[in-house]
Amino acid sequence: MTSELISIIANIALTLSLIVAVVFGLAQVRAAARDRKERLTLETLRTFQTREFASLALFISSKDLPKNRQEMAMMPADERAMIFQYGQEMEGLGMLVAEKLIDIDLVDKTLGSFVATTWEKYKPLFEDIRVNGGDPYMGEYFQWVAEEIQMEMERNPRKPFYKEKHPLKRKKR
Repeated sequence: MTSELISIIANIALTLSLIVAVVFGLAQVRAAARDRKERLTLETLRTFQTREFASLALFISSKDLPKNRQEMAMMPADERAMIFQYGQEMEGLGMLVAEKLIDIDLVDKTLGSFVATTWEKYKPLFEDIRVNGGDPYMGEYFQWVAEEIQMEMERNPRKPFYKEKHPLKRKKR
């Protein structure tokens, strides 16, 4: 074997090694991204399944929310805290969707129109805070995700899962 042939074989081997490494690296990156998204999805589901979140949702749905900062200031501190906590939960949810860390379909399937209807309750208060409270960004992701869900529900209403035909694949005994 000549040194030229050995050099060609070595170059081919190095090139193949590089290609295999790149393909393996891409597969690892994709798997890590999928795992991260799955973890965030599961964590988001767990957040919506806590007694604390259920209490917040019940409180928000059963109360008339203040229309401005002055009305808010007259409320008991624990009620103000619940109003802001739920708003922060929805703001965080909107951020996760906007950054594509969780899918908007997850929000639709877990909370659906509740996000949009609660945004409508929050809207006067948050708009007052944006204009008169010096925080032009108050609730921006909450508003965005609520409007996205509302538009999607109007454009493409989904059929309830229990009405779909989804046969279970069971192992034969």
